[in-house]
Amino acid sequence: MNKKTRNLIIAGAGAVILLGGGGYAVMSNYIGNNVEIESVIPASSPQAAAGTSNAESNAGATGNAGAGNTGSAAAGSSEGSGALTSADLNGEWSIADASKIYFSVTTSRETVNFENNAVSGSWSIDLENPANMKGTGSIDLSAIDSGNSQRDGHIQGAEYFNIAAYPTADFEAVSFEGLPTEWTEGTVYDFSMKGNLNIRGIDKEVVFAAKALTQDGQVMLSGTTTVTFDDFGMANPHSVVLSTENDVDVQLELVLQK
Repeated sequence: MNKKTRNLIIAGAGAVILLGGGGYAVMSNYIGNNVEIESVIPASSPQAAAGTSNAESNAGATGNAGAGNTGSAAAGSSEGSGALTSADLNGEWSIADASKIYFSVTTSRETVNFENNAVSGSWSIDLENPANMKGTGSIDLSAIDSGNSQRDGHIQGAEYFNIAAYPTADFEAVSFEGLPTEWTEGTVYDFSMKGNLNIRGIDKEVVFAAKALTQDGQVMLSGTTTVTFDDFGMANPHSVVLSTENDVDVQLELVLQK
């Protein structure tokens, strides 16, 4: 083999390697995860002690770390800036621009997150009469972002969200359990929230495992639930490249303001 032929072979092999690497990068971007979930509840926030009374919690009892969403606090003392009563918190609140909704699907490769920051709605808080509390939220499905526009367009199409016919996904919270009547600012409280999720015109009753805290005149809510593609008349995606589980995790990251 002469030197010229050998150099051509080496150059060709290098081109194959470069093209292969580039193809892998393109495929990784398309099927891989490009979005990290960010909680509105800071990881450093102390959490109210499980099983203690509100008075004990507000007095600064040591909190227990609890299983929950990203950003839930480790054990620590309640060091909020002061006790808040229902008079401070009751009333009408609106969903602020900093709010986001995430949904996540697990493929045969990894969990892929989608985010949506086009969230609107209102919240009525009545801590002394939880039966009067309610919340509504709506997201513009054209604002879905997974970090890949082709994938986003596919999930927005007729086979899945069908945003031409159903441009929004909507949620209504109808009951709340576990919220104290008095809060300490900066302290995280666990509660559950039952409601109705509407996608593609189909209603599904859901229960969110949730956390809440107040900070600087705002209320932060973080909650997760799991639904399925089947719940809303969709088939979970499969291809020759990867398969997708039927479960879909939904995560609310809401900032409320008066």
